[in-house]
Amino acid sequence: MATTKVERLMNLVICLLASPRFVTAEQIRSSVTGYGESKTDEAFNRMFERDKTELRDLGIPLETGRDSAFSDTDGYRINRDAYELPAIALDRDEAAAVTMAAALWDTPTMAAAARGALLKLRAGGVELGADSALDVGVHSAAPRSMGSEAVLAALLAAIDHGRGVTFEHRPTRTRPVATRHLEPWGVVTHRGRWYVVGHDLERGETRTFRLSRISEPVVETDQVVHRPEGVDLREVVAAAVGFGDGAHTRSATVWVADGRAEGMRRSAVSSEPRELGGRSGSALRIEGWTVDSLARQVLGAGADAVVLEPADLRDRVVADLRTLAAEVTA
Repeated sequence: MATTKVERLMNLVICLLASPRFVTAEQIRSSVTGYGESKTDEAFNRMFERDKTELRDLGIPLETGRDSAFSDTDGYRINRDAYELPAIALDRDEAAAVTMAAALWDTPTMAAAARGALLKLRAGGVELGADSALDVGVHSAAPRSMGSEAVLAALLAAIDHGRGVTFEHRPTRTRPVATRHLEPWGVVTHRGRWYVVGHDLERGETRTFRLSRISEPVVETDQVVHRPEGVDLREVVAAAVGFGDGAHTRSATVWVADGRAEGMRRSAVSSEPRELGGRSGSALRIEGWTVDSLARQVLGAGADAVVLEPADLRDRVVADLRTLAAEVTA
């Protein structure tokens, strides 16, 4: 059975993380499952170039270089210092939550596949680090923020084929599901969540969709995708989902009920207790947002969040609520 693109990319990441040295393209072709299916050098080169671009678009720090001045062939590796998270200190409750999440996310099939990939790499002559965490006990997680693996695989396949897709998408918990027609340009991660970026055919503009809000199946169409030159997908996502690092930083004050809207609470620069409509809550000061992103978060919180200022954000939320009410009663 042919190796899927997602499996091949995972095998490549495992290889480049596990090896302390630069791995040549020839070693990758002979050792990483999925590349041996290339019948010609030209086919392998095309596949490998696409995969390198895919990894970099996902934010994985792929490096090119040589182990010594005597080597005449470039190799590849992933900078572990840039790729791995720094040391994280957790209190007792946080540690318990992470343990529970790990138990829910654990995928034994993927862990077994990763161990098998490491064995194949060693057999192919690729040197692996002795202290590699991958070598000790591989855990492959499929976090909920990524959504369905089938959705991700279908989107990556459509991007690889240069074809459009249709899928069912729910913008927020309070909005109804809608069918979207998209020319997908790529899939990227931002702040732990996965997004597909592309051209929305119905709206005629660039749109970003969180994968965890897309339902199966994702259907590939005959629509030919035309990706603009020079577009930075990560910048598109950061601008769309907000709380980014753009120059147009703004401030907003949003009231949220006690125990609700934890995402906005984490993004707030200040918080002060305040009652609203007889309910206890907090007035949050949030900076560095976009109207689209913060309006979505307020709508997603329902009656547990109210925009106090500025007026244009409050007007946007009110307009979206009226649209939602019209859709429900139609």
